[in-house]
Amino acid sequence: MNNLTVSRRQMLSQTACGFGALATTAMLSGERSALASELLHHAPKAKRIIFLFMQGGVSQVDSFDYKPSLTERDGQKIMFDDARQLAKQGKPTEHRLMRSPWQFKQYGETGRWVSELFPHMARHVDDMCLLHGMHTEGVAHGPATLFLHCGSTNFIRPSFGSWVLYGLGTENANLPGFVSIAPSIGNGGSRNYGHAFLPPKFQGTRIGNADGSALTIDSLTRTDLPLRSQREQFALLQSINQEQIQRRGTHDAELEAALQSYELAWRMQQVAPDVLDFSSESESTLSMYGLDDPHTRSYGERCLLARRMCESGVRFIQVNYGDNSANPAWDQHSNLPKHADHARAVDQPISALMQDLKQRGLLNDTIVWWGSEFGRTPYAQENGTGRDHNPAGFTVWVAGGGFKPGYSHGETDEFGFRGIQGRVHIHDLHATLLHQLGLDHTRLTFEHAGRNFRLTDVHGQVVKQIVS
Repeated sequence: MNNLTVSRRQMLSQTACGFGALATTAMLSGERSALASELLHHAPKAKRIIFLFMQGGVSQVDSFDYKPSLTERDGQKIMFDDARQLAKQGKPTEHRLMRSPWQFKQYGETGRWVSELFPHMARHVDDMCLLHGMHTEGVAHGPATLFLHCGSTNFIRPSFGSWVLYGLGTENANLPGFVSIAPSIGNGGSRNYGHAFLPPKFQGTRIGNADGSALTIDSLTRTDLPLRSQREQFALLQSINQEQIQRRGTHDAELEAALQSYELAWRMQQVAPDVLDFSSESESTLSMYGLDDPHTRSYGERCLLARRMCESGVRFIQVNYGDNSANPAWDQHSNLPKHADHARAVDQPISALMQDLKQRGLLNDTIVWWGSEFGRTPYAQENGTGRDHNPAGFTVWVAGGGFKPGYSHGETDEFGFRGIQGRVHIHDLHATLLHQLGLDHTRLTFEHAGRNFRLTDVHGQVVKQIVS
């Protein structure tokens, strides 16, 4: 074995291209963002999305879809033919209607009905666009969650955030363009923020875990070497990687993606710690997000980080509320009152995020998207105190980014079971969100395995009634 001794001066001289690669990458990242803006399919109304994912299925008839008939006919037995029961019983079955245990009130100038579960969010109904006729694929959490994130219940497909980053590029070369804050390891796990067959550089970056641990990025900082030595070490590593690419003489997407990920990780070490540090925030802001209350602190930190990421130019920010258990957070089959605990944890932080974005002028070009993988049934389940999964009719809301404020679209039947008017499929919602970002879902494609793929497969229509 040959002993190779290189002085620091020689190393810097021979690896100058490594620093050049850093500068080039930064410039190319900016060019990629500018190029993406020039190649948008149409003028965008928004630049980024914050997705507030409520894992497990929030009950629409206990939150935003007020149904007086449930109260009037509480306890009556009605025949239902939902897919989950048909799969179990092979025929429609009779179930007892169950009223909501929470009162509803009208809020805002638009007079939208919201339950007492969400008194803070209710203050923002005039900024929300409520979609009451949502429906989706999959009756179990795993398939439905994958479908919500990737447009498919089983095949490995890129996640929504990866498609957005692929289509738009990044606004900040020093941070990931797509982050998932505190994701769950279940019901799709990393596939919900994965790149699948898109180039690896479009993979989402996980920050924290669903278990409530600190919101950190793994191996972001190191204290064993001074900064100058880290720079030299990194430059040497990158020059070796560049030489490997040149020697192969062929395009190697995996190797190039690894090289780019190292470069991004290096730049993140200089910028991300400041974004993750809340010490510059005022006491009033921390209190507004609920960081002074143990019930709201965890999700409040996630929402505050989302605002800081938004300000820093991250394209797609997913803020998860869930856990790693077999029965995800909002999944109340036999204990519907537990919804109140979850609502208390997220209501104030989400309201604060809306207020903060609006007062900073960010809501105009930022889409806030709130929702679950499906809703819940209007009938009682098991011991009579819970609700089953319901993919046939549920509610999500979007705000900002060119969506009609204070607007209500779609309608479920008198019990809130199935969408009957203005029905919006998840493929339609995906298509509409991309539309607001300036992307045509039918033209945002990637060739893989001999054919072009897209997020919405061969489906999806832009819901023009909800955009301004």
